[in-house]
Amino acid sequence: MSHPLAGIIKDAAEGRFLPVDGEYHRVTPWKPGLEAVVAFTGHAVFAVDAKTTDETLADLGADGFGGAHDPRLIAELAGPDGWIDSLDVLLVGRGAGPTGHGLVARPDLATHPRVHFAASNRDDVQVFGFEDQQRSTVVVLARGLAGLPEISFELDPEHRGGEGTALIEDALRLVPEGELVVAAAAPGNAASLRALLSAGFVALGSLQLFRRASSDR
Repeated sequence: MSHPLAGIIKDAAEGRFLPVDGEYHRVTPWKPGLEAVVAFTGHAVFAVDAKTTDETLADLGADGFGGAHDPRLIAELAGPDGWIDSLDVLLVGRGAGPTGHGLVARPDLATHPRVHFAASNRDDVQVFGFEDQQRSTVVVLARGLAGLPEISFELDPEHRGGEGTALIEDALRLVPEGELVVAAAAPGNAASLRALLSAGFVALGSLQLFRRASSDR
């Protein structure tokens, strides 16, 4: 069954947004031990476990505007020894179907930091790259945010500066035509943001993942 947050993201991708009311609501996490704050325009969604009540969130100043991502709030939820990911822009695109692309399975890239991060937070991780074994460019396709297909990528250093859009377009050809795909990029990572937008992704909101200290990573 689809996770409630997946339905919210799919609706937003089709122009059906949550009310701009300054409020928030809770849903259960889609992956045990992994929680998140997702903010849309004027409304936030907390994918948190049952220990976090509405009263807890209200006491921490949560709201559907900037309060959802107050650093003090997520620091309190994660605890002093928890893990907090960077605050990212949440973007969505669409699969292009199995047309020609230049990517092949690259299990030799499994130790790449981008793959390691995906494996710790997503499921069904698949690793792709170029046939040239000298290239370290990597594309990761997995079941990520809210159980939706999620891509991440990293170009090898000597090929940065313009190839990102083509790489993302190739990655979208790994996904059935029309299927929703999510991606996350830090606001400061302007190169990745430009590449995602140029490849047809659109920004929907913001995302921050976290784990409590008691959760296994």
